[in-house]
Amino acid sequence: MTAHVLRRVAGYETRFNALFEEYFDTLDMRLDAPSFSRFTPECLALVRDLALRGGKRMRVVLLHEAARLVSDEPAEGLDAAALSIELLQAHGLIHDDLIDDSPTRRGGPSTYYAYRDRFPEHPRTALGLTVLAGDLALALSLQVLLDAKAPLAVRQAMVETQTRAATDTFLGQIADLERDFTAAPAEDVLHAVADHKSARYSILAPMQLGLLAAGEQPALFARELRAYARLVGICGQMRDDYLDLFGDAAVLGKPTGGDLRDGKRSYTVSTLLSTVNGPERAVVEAALGDRSCTPRTVTAVREIAESSGAADRMRADMRRHAEEARALATGWRARWRDEAVEFFELLPLWSVDRAK
Repeated sequence: MTAHVLRRVAGYETRFNALFEEYFDTLDMRLDAPSFSRFTPECLALVRDLALRGGKRMRVVLLHEAARLVSDEPAEGLDAAALSIELLQAHGLIHDDLIDDSPTRRGGPSTYYAYRDRFPEHPRTALGLTVLAGDLALALSLQVLLDAKAPLAVRQAMVETQTRAATDTFLGQIADLERDFTAAPAEDVLHAVADHKSARYSILAPMQLGLLAAGEQPALFARELRAYARLVGICGQMRDDYLDLFGDAAVLGKPTGGDLRDGKRSYTVSTLLSTVNGPERAVVEAALGDRSCTPRTVTAVREIAESSGAADRMRADMRRHAEEARALATGWRARWRDEAVEFFELLPLWSVDRAK
């Protein structure tokens, strides 16, 4: 990313974090919770804690940069759309950590483990409250759009966009679980999971919401927006999977080799299994699904991936998809503002070069 783009990105993050904190500060006054309930404030506090822990806020950045494709003037509805995007993300993180039995998230306890600590003698209560916390975040993500300061037609279009994105994400989550029952999923299966589970709500929906807020009709460009989002989503998922094995644990904030231990047929694992044979394959297969897999074994698998060429193959695939996405964005210069298009040209390569 260029220096001036990075300054804009930092500005979006700072402004949004203040907006998100203000939203949660006044949320209890807008909810009609039973007055006797002690669990409701606890639930809101856990959702707030997870949501405000941060992350890159790249969905918010995409939203604002998409609006800038049309105009650099402030657009009604952008703040509500940003809140909606990150509330939907909070929903996804809460449920992901439950599905994966993850104890931590963003440097703190996951919502599920926070509830497990709160109710050690009542595991079903902890499970149920975690599901409901995620559901509440999802409902709030739609409610904030209904309450947005924007024309009715724009609000309706935004709600439709987010509802569709959430539905696609759920289908992607189901397919993701199904994928891991396949010994060696084909590339088109991996791409479809990345598209549904991640690209459509993390990239496509923010771009559509930004365009809607700026007065554009994203439906007119549905095919190319979806193609771009799919390519960037595939790049991002490939990079996540790559970093899970090759990343720096200190930078990532978690141990490497998680996909191996969980038995996930990620891009990295699938590439490895399609590349190696004999004793090397036996090492990979023995580690796959072994929750007690040691760092030494993870290092051995990493070395096999490098020596076999699987790592080079992944890096080449990531860059190929990024270049295709960049070329698509370059074609937008004839229609939209050049300085805004630049961001979408840079984003794919940034997504494959990031360290976490």
